[in-house]
Amino acid sequence: MQAIEISAFGAPEVLRVCERAQPVPGVGEVLIRVAASGVNRPDVLQRKGHYPAPPGASDLPGLEVAGVIESGDVQAMAAHGLQPGDRVCALLAGGGYAQWCVAPVEQCLPVPAGLTDAEAASLPETFFTVWSNVFDRARLQTGETLLVQGGSSGIGVAAIQLGRAFGATVIATAGSEDKCAACLALGAHHAIVYRSQDFVAEVMRITQGRGADVVLDMVAGDYVAREVDCLAEDGRIAIIAVQGGVQAAFDAGKLLRRRLTITGSTLRARSTAFKGAIARALRERVWPLLASGAVRPVVYRSFAAHEAAQAHALMESNRHIGKIVLTW
Repeated sequence: MQAIEISAFGAPEVLRVCERAQPVPGVGEVLIRVAASGVNRPDVLQRKGHYPAPPGASDLPGLEVAGVIESGDVQAMAAHGLQPGDRVCALLAGGGYAQWCVAPVEQCLPVPAGLTDAEAASLPETFFTVWSNVFDRARLQTGETLLVQGGSSGIGVAAIQLGRAFGATVIATAGSEDKCAACLALGAHHAIVYRSQDFVAEVMRITQGRGADVVLDMVAGDYVAREVDCLAEDGRIAIIAVQGGVQAAFDAGKLLRRRLTITGSTLRARSTAFKGAIARALRERVWPLLASGAVRPVVYRSFAAHEAAQAHALMESNRHIGKIVLTW
C-alpha cells in the first residue's frame, strides 16, 4: 500500500510517499480501507521529533481516519454494531496516513448520516479530546461559562459547538476579527481577539465579574496565570497542549481561596478501554447532534495524500479555520 512517512525529523518536506505492507488486524481490531485522514497538531510535533508514537503503534503519522471496514474480528464488530462494508471513522495511536490502517473496534464509530469522508475524518481526534477534557475531566455543566482558547482551531470549533449544544455560554479567543467572526457563526456567544484585547478583562466584563467556570487551554505557559485570574469560584482549567511553553507560574493562593482545579491530559497513549468509553459517550450524546446537523464538522481544506507537506505547511501557518484533511 501507499503511505506517507516521516523520512527524517524536520520541515514539512520530510513527509514523503512510501510503500508499506498492508497491516493485519488482530483480536478486537478491524482493517479499514482509508478514504480520508485528518491532519492534527500532534502529527506536526511527531514530524519534528517531539511526539514519538507510543510503544506498539505505527511509526506513520495520522491519528484519525474515515473509510470502510474491510475485515477484522467479526465478533468484536458485532458487539459494537458494526460489520464489514460499514463506513466508519476511527481514532488511532498512529498509522492514519496510509491507504489501509488497523484500528481497535472500540475506537471506531459509524459515519454520521450525510457526512462526506473528509468530514468524517475530521471528527475523532478533536471530538474525543474535547469530550474527555471539557466534559469528563472539567465537568462542564449546563448554564456554566466555557472559555475556549484558540476557538478557530480544529479543537476549538468542536469545543464551541459542543459547549453551546450542551447549554453552556461559550466565549472563544482567536487571533483576528475574521476568525472571531467564524467562532460566532459556529455558536460562540462572545469572541475575543487575543492579539488586541486582554482576554482576562474581557471575560470578567462578559461575566459581570464572575469569571469562567471552565477553560479549555492549548497554550499553557504564561496563559495559565491569566486563566487563573479569570476563573469563577470552583473553576476548572483543562490543559491539552503547551504551544506557549511547558513552564507556568501562577498564584497558588488563588487556587486555595477559590477552590480552583488545573488538570491536563494527553490521549494518544491511553488504553483502548479508556478511548472506547469516550467513543460510547460520543455515540450516545454527540453523534445524534452530528446526524441532525446541530453540530457540524468544519473542514477548511482537503489535500490529496501526496500533498501532505503542503497540508502541514498550512497548519503551521495558522491561516486555517477548522480542520485540514488528506484524501486517498
